[in-house]
Amino acid sequence: MRNRVNGSSGLVMRRWKTEDAGAVMTAFADPLMRGQSIEPVDSDQAAERWITARRDQWAADAAYSFAVVDGGGLVLGQVCVGSVDRRHAVGWVSYWTTATARGQGIASRACRALARWAFDDAELFRLELGHRMNNPASCGVARAAGFAVEGQQRQKLEYNGARFDVELHARLATDGQPASREAQRD
Repeated sequence: MRNRVNGSSGLVMRRWKTEDAGAVMTAFADPLMRGQSIEPVDSDQAAERWITARRDQWAADAAYSFAVVDGGGLVLGQVCVGSVDRRHAVGWVSYWTTATARGQGIASRACRALARWAFDDAELFRLELGHRMNNPASCGVARAAGFAVEGQQRQKLEYNGARFDVELHARLATDGQPASREAQRD
């Protein structure tokens, strides 16, 4: 199974490295990212634990997390297939980009490449993802990456005492490759 994928427009998806701890800590310092990790990622040690957890999940065949980097190695975000269910060949896709990388189509391109990797390398058949209904940018990423809308979960997530509906998307190995949408902004 490849642990490095060359994506479009010079993007590279590779496994997380210990040297990425500073980039991880910076990413999670962004107010939009603070609530996206079980444990706060607010120190070098916390960032290293976060990276170690990604490695452990890969080794356990439970999740596959990739750092999304540019040609110079700058971390731009992450794409991940988690909650891998081998019996049914299903995985849950998640993604994030750094504050400076948002709005450039990076998450969409990385998700398209991740889906192809998940189908070809990880031998999954169905990929699922969900996003808060009040996050149109995330919906745009999912659609541009070829994930079809399948439904809505009412008040599934809670952040700071407020409940949010989640829109569900999925992509199958038998779905056609989505058209490249380089103009898509996430």
